[in-house]
Amino acid sequence: MQKKGVILSGMRPTGRLQLGNLLGALDNWVKLQEEYQCYFSVVDWHALTTDYEDPKRIRSNVQEMVVDWLSAGLDPEKCIIFKQSEVKEHAELHLLLSMLTPLSWLERCPTYKDQLIQLKEKNIATYGFLGYPLLQAADILIYKANAVPVGEDQAPHIELTREIARRFNHLYQEVFPEPKTLLNVVKLLPGIDGRKMSKSYGNTIHMSASPEEIKNKVKLMVTDPQRIRKDDPGDPEVCTVYAFHKIFNLEEIEDIGEVCRKGAIGCVQCKKMLAEKKAEQLLPIYEKRQELLKKPEYIQEILDQGRVKAGQKAKETMQEVREAMML
Repeated sequence: MQKKGVILSGMRPTGRLQLGNLLGALDNWVKLQEEYQCYFSVVDWHALTTDYEDPKRIRSNVQEMVVDWLSAGLDPEKCIIFKQSEVKEHAELHLLLSMLTPLSWLERCPTYKDQLIQLKEKNIATYGFLGYPLLQAADILIYKANAVPVGEDQAPHIELTREIARRFNHLYQEVFPEPKTLLNVVKLLPGIDGRKMSKSYGNTIHMSASPEEIKNKVKLMVTDPQRIRKDDPGDPEVCTVYAFHKIFNLEEIEDIGEVCRKGAIGCVQCKKMLAEKKAEQLLPIYEKRQELLKKPEYIQEILDQGRVKAGQKAKETMQEVREAMML
């Protein structure tokens, strides 16, 4: 099948992935690999922008994350999976692009000041953190990506990448396409405590959770706080369990909402129904993960093959870049 173009996307290796990663990105990646030439990068250099003081888990997290990717359905026969730091041309392009990128372009990124506030317990007032959208641009442009799937918060970074591509092409010669933004259709899920799902809150559910782990997590989910007795009328719209039913039990969602409002179903029974549906749908991911964990050499082989394939394309692009910049 004729591919529509080239896509680059990546994730920082921060450990086992949660349901938000599956619903917000991986489900989309699995579809895109059928239509585009896809490069999926484990961006370990990006992980250093916030964790440079304590990098000891990054290496082991790389394997963990690739296992999750494969468990979700990424196919190394259909896409290229590689580790960012093993393709050194990313760093070279980042350096060269830094020569022509105005500092003000980086300082205006909305995520920059926001993250400085959100992560104030970390010392991230560094060039690496300020410049990570530029490194991200290098990641994208070195493969001449036509499109980048991202969440809404990352859309300004793709616009910055487009500006950098335009500036390079204007100053030297036409080398880079201007990648378009493919906004992920994110199915928002709260954490089990009703707050935003976040590892820092300890309220996440792993996408590769076992049926028993799912059952235990669902038991902890908060429900309508105004509902005291089993037969009290409930408000499903303020219930975390109902939010998960909307994703994993869509065919019964109207009936569940109706019986909840009438007080005709108890929260314990509602949670049991959810746990069964979630476990059923996530079981293939869990089972595949268990198989892959027994094959660390296979995971390394995929990364080695990805390094070669990604490296070949990166070398070709850098040759064009050096010629354009008369280096």
